[in-house]
Order: sequence, then C-alpha cells, then structure tokens
Amino acid sequence: MTQLKHGCGIMGVYGCPDAVEKVYYGLYALQHRGEESAGIASTNGKLLQCHKGMGLVSQVFTPEDLKRLRNHVAIGHVRYSTVGLSHPLNAQPLVGECSFGGGPATQVAIAHNGQLTEAVSLKRSLEAQGSLFQTTSDTEIILHLLAKPEYSAKLSTLFKNLKGSFSLLILTPKEMIAVRDPGGFRPLCLGMLEGGYVVASESCALDHVGAEYIRDVAPGELIYINKEGMKAERFAQERPSYCIFELIYFSRPDSHFSGLNVHLFRKALGAKLAEECPANADIVIPVPEGGNSAAMGFSQASGIPLERGFIRNHYVGRTFILPKADSRSRKAEIKLNAIPQVVRGKSVVVVDDSIVRGTTSKSRFGLLRKAGVREIHVRISCPPHRHPCYYGIDFQVKEELIAGTRSLKEIAEFLDVDSLGYLSIEGMLSCASSPKDYCIACFAGKYPVHVGEEEKKAPSRGQAEELEEKVGEHIIVV
Repeated sequence: MTQLKHGCGIMGVYGCPDAVEKVYYGLYALQHRGEESAGIASTNGKLLQCHKGMGLVSQVFTPEDLKRLRNHVAIGHVRYSTVGLSHPLNAQPLVGECSFGGGPATQVAIAHNGQLTEAVSLKRSLEAQGSLFQTTSDTEIILHLLAKPEYSAKLSTLFKNLKGSFSLLILTPKEMIAVRDPGGFRPLCLGMLEGGYVVASESCALDHVGAEYIRDVAPGELIYINKEGMKAERFAQERPSYCIFELIYFSRPDSHFSGLNVHLFRKALGAKLAEECPANADIVIPVPEGGNSAAMGFSQASGIPLERGFIRNHYVGRTFILPKADSRSRKAEIKLNAIPQVVRGKSVVVVDDSIVRGTTSKSRFGLLRKAGVREIHVRISCPPHRHPCYYGIDFQVKEELIAGTRSLKEIAEFLDVDSLGYLSIEGMLSCASSPKDYCIACFAGKYPVHVGEEEKKAPSRGQAEELEEKVGEHIIVV
C-alpha cells in the first residue's frame, strides 16, 4: 500500500526501578507507529525530567540519556504527524505546569495518540482566554485544558466533553494517568510487571518488556496509578468505535486489538477475499509486510500456492509514515525488489492490505512487470478508501484518495494491472466478532464522532509540506 501515517505509540511504566529502560524497549516495539520523533519523561517523585528528539528511538537516546532519566516511573512516545508539521517542537511527551484538584501548580507531561476533531475552535477559544501555544500539536490543547481549574479538579469532565480520538498517558511527579476516549478509536492496554503497572498502545510492547497483559483500557476509562495502587473510573459508556484499520494495517501482527489477534484477523480477511474476488493464477505473493497475513489466508482458501515474489529491504522505514513526498518516493524505490526467477512468465495474485493514494503501489507493480510477470491480479484485503479519516490517520483530503476520485476500472488502469479486486465492507466486518463496534468512516463515509468544519479543511500533502519549516496556525495531529 501507499505507506500511511497513523497512530503514534505511547508507553508508560509505574513502579519499576528500571522503568525508563522498560519504556525505551517498549518504544522499540512500537516504532512502527511513528518514525519522526521519540521521547521519554520520567519522575523521581518530586520533579519531571524529559528527553526527546527527531528520529528513531535508537537515534534519539544514548545510554547517558537513559541513565540521566532513570527513575521508577516513566512515559514515552513515538510520533508521526498527520496534518501539520514534522518539527522538533512537536516531539512528545509535552511538558508543562498545571494545578490538579485546586492544589499548587505542578509539572505534568502528556503523550497522545489520536486526533481532536474540534481542535481549531478549541485552540482559538483558549487563545482568546490568554493561552500561549508553543507548538502546533493538538496535544498542547489538552495540556492547556488540564490547566483550567474546572477540569483539573475533575478530569472526567474534561475527557467526557473532548471530541475525537485520544489515548493518553499523563505523568505528574506523583502519578501516572491513562485515558482512552469514549469510542476507543486508538488501542491502549494495561499490564503488570514486577509489582508495577505498564500501559501501552499495543500488547506487543508488553511482551517485549516481560509484562503480563491484564486487559484493554476500556473506551471512556480513566486509570490513576500511584503509590496507593490503581484506581479505574469510567467517565463515559458508549458503543465503541474501534478503528478497524488498526486491525487491517497498522497494529503489529503479534498484537491484539478489540479482543482479536491481528495476524489471525488478517488471515481471515484474506480467506474472505479469495471467496469474494477469486483469480485464476499460478501463485499468490504478498506485498511485505502488510500483505503477508492476508496472502496466507487467500492462498489457503483458494488453493493457489503462496510464494515470495518481493524482497523487502528491512533497513528502510515505513514510507507511509514519512512526512514528505520526496522522502516517501525515495524510500519506496529502494524498499522492495521483485524476484524474477519466481514471477517471470507467471500469472500472479498480489495481495496487499490497502491502496490509499496509489503511487507507491503503481511503482511496486511496475517492478513485477520489469521482472517479466505475465499477468498481475491485485487483491486488496479491505474495501476502497473513498472518504477522509479525521480520527488520526493521514488521509484527510478526499481528492488524494485514489478510490475517492476514480472508479475501480480507472484505478486498475492507473496501476497497470490485469485485474483489481477489493474486499467488500460486509466481507470485512464478517471477520470481526462484533461488527457494529468498529469505525468504518473511511470506507462508508459515516462518522461516529462530530468533526468540526475547520478540521475538514485539512491541507493537502503539498500544502502541509510547504509549512514544514514554519510553526503556523494549523493544528497538527499526533
């Protein structure tokens, strides 16, 4: 697929002597969720310390950084930007000061995965009341709201009224707080480790640090973790709106989301795709890594042998989550290579998880043509993306979506393939245990949470990239 920017990753550990190191390794497990910046904030019970920077986890932190941050409580973040700037000012966690419960001002750090859908109007309102913004991230809006007495005294009031998708970790000198929005758009799970607690975007991060998975943080839930233990509070109970694209594309195959193992769900999608869109071909090949699981399911259901037609360069990141078109293009060119001896003279089914903008997919199928393939039958294990996402995925302009402006025949012609088939919405949902609990707005155009008119006017990729070196009025989502 055209590599998408999506979810950011957050990780928090409370009550472990090496909490900072645990967060560091957890962020490695979540690196697929964001490659632009990384950061860790920790506390010794009195003061917060923070280190963050642009780049991968391995590039941002040195052993000396981790030693300096070493404490028994820490939160971390890996980031990508979806609407605005990839800029050092927007690296997280963000750190500020506010008063909790009417007490004296205290330091607070916040790490956010999601997107506020009324961010522009909230920012303008806060600025009119005297707030000064240092970043262009919508996360800073939450930080300013936390400083308001009416919200700091009762966090549930704030988060009950906040619109959009947000999985959050908040750190004060005395406490770590986890929050998940009422729809549960973005994943967040809870675990235990060495008598302490771990909160992470995906369960794979718990596995990497040896934590025991307890449960998902429920949609509309606040969890307070401090020296007295853990206290959970539900501030809203609504029908969930889990992002189904987490299962289709973004979450790691070894994670589980909304009660489903990601790999097995994708295999089920592939099997359903073989049923709905059969093809007469010699071999099935996945587009790695996203198409691997679905291609297994397609092969098993169709009886067509599974082969390895592409080789992936593992030292090239996920081009979908890169902020600039030229960066994405350069990386896409060296990310995959076809194996001529496998595909030459053959009719192949190419299985991928999605096609969003189409430019990267076109170049990949071009590699197969150069390798001498006879026929290319593309099968996509989700429906066509016809509508923008305003809940934290980087396709917010309809005109940039290949299926938003073209028919299936026109898409096939653009990609230069012999046939093209997408999984239906009904087929996709049939693979889920509770089909009504998922957000499918990007496929069907029905949005479960209100989106402000200003937020619908997201800049195109070209416009956003022109803002790259500026800190302007546009809200960036994390």
